[in-house]
Amino acid sequence: MPSSIRIRCLQAIDDRQIQQLSDLLIDCVEGGASVSFMLPMSRAKAETFWRGTAASAARGERIVLIAEDVAGAIVGTVQIILKQPENQLHRGDIAKMLVHRRARRQGVGAALLAAAENNALGAGKTLLVLDTVTGGDAERLYARQGWHRCGQIPNYALWPDGRPCATTIFFKTLRD
Repeated sequence: MPSSIRIRCLQAIDDRQIQQLSDLLIDCVEGGASVSFMLPMSRAKAETFWRGTAASAARGERIVLIAEDVAGAIVGTVQIILKQPENQLHRGDIAKMLVHRRARRQGVGAALLAAAENNALGAGKTLLVLDTVTGGDAERLYARQGWHRCGQIPNYALWPDGRPCATTIFFKTLRD
């Protein structure tokens, strides 16, 4: 990770952070990321998502991590979904790993992922799972970081423009 990037856990998400996280989400979706949203990606849609995420984090259902540049601008984020069924309390889900297009290929994703693993372990999770678009940079990142590929599901989701895309499922066992 470049020394100019700082990873932080948000205990509460304020309006300024909602705005920056919304900018990040809009950038990623407009850049073609299949992260649950379709084009056109409006600010209202992004803000509604982040306000719901903030409420979920406040209830202790998830951990939200951000990557900030030297100016304090949010250039990346990832979430750990902690709330699971009672027979899966050892497990967490990695969600909404987003890196702004201007900050990609600079170690931000790897730093966020390492911080997510550490925070999940600190929250008592020993297994993490995630899904990602097949064949993209994120899939290569997860493999490089020691995640295990389970398989691929064709036509699992849609690209923001409506075309179907395949998804790859990964898991990682966490240890102290």
